[in-house]
Amino acid sequence: MKLSTFKPAWPWASLATLLASAPAAFGQATAPAPDKIAALEGLVSAAQTSGDNAWMLTSAALVLMMTGPALALFYSGLVRSKNVLGTMMQSFVLMALVSVLWAVVGYSIAFGEGNAFFGNPMQYFLLSGVEGAPNGDYAPTIPHQTFMVFQLMFAIITPGLICGAYAERMKFSAMVLFSTLWLLLVYCPMAHMVWGKGGYFNAFLPPAGGGIRAFDFAGGTVVHITSGISALVCAILLGPRKGYGKEPMKPHSLVLSFIGACLLWVGWFGFNAGSALGAGPVATSAFVATHFGAAAATLGWLGMEWIRSGKPSVLGGISGAVAGLVAITPASGFVKPGPALIIGFAAGIFCYLMCAVVKNKFGYDDSLDAFGVHGAGGTLGAILTGVFATNAVNSALKDGDKPAALGLIDGAGYQVVNQIIASGVAWAIAIAGSFVLLKLVDMIVGLRLSEEDERDGLDLSQHGEEGYNLES
Repeated sequence: MKLSTFKPAWPWASLATLLASAPAAFGQATAPAPDKIAALEGLVSAAQTSGDNAWMLTSAALVLMMTGPALALFYSGLVRSKNVLGTMMQSFVLMALVSVLWAVVGYSIAFGEGNAFFGNPMQYFLLSGVEGAPNGDYAPTIPHQTFMVFQLMFAIITPGLICGAYAERMKFSAMVLFSTLWLLLVYCPMAHMVWGKGGYFNAFLPPAGGGIRAFDFAGGTVVHITSGISALVCAILLGPRKGYGKEPMKPHSLVLSFIGACLLWVGWFGFNAGSALGAGPVATSAFVATHFGAAAATLGWLGMEWIRSGKPSVLGGISGAVAGLVAITPASGFVKPGPALIIGFAAGIFCYLMCAVVKNKFGYDDSLDAFGVHGAGGTLGAILTGVFATNAVNSALKDGDKPAALGLIDGAGYQVVNQIIASGVAWAIAIAGSFVLLKLVDMIVGLRLSEEDERDGLDLSQHGEEGYNLES
């Protein structure tokens, strides 16, 4: 039967008339009113804000946990028992000190609108203007205060990482003064350059005068390179601990360090996945990359240690995990799980060699391997971000209407060069800034403990207390 000759029994003319009259009969009655559409959009926006805000507040708490108790336990277990409280106190006091500095002027320097290298220190003085409404330049779906306090937790832990290099030998007064100056003159300007509006390396909020696009999702350059390289400067300028290389200086409690490392691993999910500044797919990707990077690095470090010394140690395992977490940090929101495994495994091997071979060859006393893990691992991770970053994971950067090519695997080979330049600038700022500040602090209060105080330990000489009282 030909369709052209088929005559259905349905009255098509009546149906056409009915359909023609449908808009008048039903359209205005069923179409949502503009005020109802606006109300619905408001509810959707409020739901997203609530979800994102809940995740970001949780992430901020996780990052704070990374300083106390995680870093405090990790570092204090690696020192001798006479320094356990003093080492914990360094992490703890920074939670208070940096918080106050951040509220007064630190946040303004890092995220105020200044020039390409330094934010306006008065824009958010005493957190003026940092109220509940979102700051659309940074995080449009969460309150400005949430963004501010999340970034505060990064500012707290970064100078805390440096403590590992001068462990057991810097005066408490010197640590407080150095950390204060370092935060304001090294960390905050570097944070502005990489993450702040108008910052020279900011890839997502380009500076008006032009700059170099560099990727640092959660702190490879801002946190780990600056702290790790500053740690090396501290270790060299202070000189080795008394008896270093002649007396045994084994960790007094690997149990404390093990617990601290596990807490760091968990807290790092807030550190990296929280840097998505929302509870979306990029946060999930960063979460996954973080976990696989840490796992692969643990195996890389243990493998090298097993081959060279014949036994995989607990200290090696937890050090490898931290090395992987460091290296994946700048790449976490830009790479797939496969490259995360590669970055982590490479970091485990590279950081092991820096701590077990390079440090021994040059003889500097980086007490707790702050440079070998954070400086070296952060640099490696920053460079490899330029290799493996892909718009298949993070499409926020646009090239016209399309996602821009991010790393070498996307065809943007120049990004590796950009990452090297940004890392080099972070190295230079950390070296120059730390050298000058340490010399200044030494002139004002003196850097090192006296020989007697160092022999007695930080706990007694600096705080008048003992971490362990074993007397019955």
